[in-house]
Amino acid sequence: MSAFPDRDTVAAKIASMQEPDQAFLKLIFENPAQDDALLEGLSLYLDIASESRFLNSLKLERTGEWIGNHAPTRLQIRLMEVARSSQHPAFAAFRTGLARSGGLERAYPKAAV
Repeated sequence: MSAFPDRDTVAAKIASMQEPDQAFLKLIFENPAQDDALLEGLSLYLDIASESRFLNSLKLERTGEWIGNHAPTRLQIRLMEVARSSQHPAFAAFRTGLARSGGLERAYPKAAV
């Protein structure tokens, strides 16, 4: 029995990022049991983007920014780990958008020392 959603479904939803796909991803964000499927799908999405002939870095940055803005705090470090898992420009563009969202700083604010 395969888990729902599987990584292929998540990768397809991230690649599309239409309104229904964004709602689907927001539902996945709400359920901690689906975190692994989300991160595996994100990794697959970035792997596919890194293998494509044309690198759409603007789309990757916007995707990273959207995910960083909407993902819960429990996922912020794991999202950054996925973004830093490769030096390929596709991962770098996603990482730029993720950093621009400020999700990691919201989740873990700097201490007022």
